[in-house]
Amino acid sequence: MTVANTTTDLTAGTIYLAFTADTTNGGYVQRIRFRALGTNSNATVARVWVNNGLTTATAANNVLFDEITLPTTTVSQQAAQANYELPLNFALPAGYGIYITLGTAPSSAGWEATVIGGKY
Repeated sequence: MTVANTTTDLTAGTIYLAFTADTTNGGYVQRIRFRALGTNSNATVARVWVNNGLTTATAANNVLFDEITLPTTTVSQQAAQANYELPLNFALPAGYGIYITLGTAPSSAGWEATVIGGKY
């Protein structure tokens, strides 16, 4: 993830789909783990959204669930990059999705987000 999105309702800009619940039985999300992909010269905020499975272009379909600050980072060959985790611990109805946006562009390195969870 490298592109900023300053919208407050997920209806425009760059959005990243992180997880989709099974279309029949739903799913469960335990947490999201964020990891820097190298040097990021700008700190940012990752915003985590729940979408009801319909178009993200309609604000009523999206709920801002939580946010987490992601700091500046410097790649190193002697020290590990820190991981940042956001606990979720909830079930998702069938077809619902988890989306992520970034408040500012971190740099060309960016961030990856891994959802720990599963589909029923």
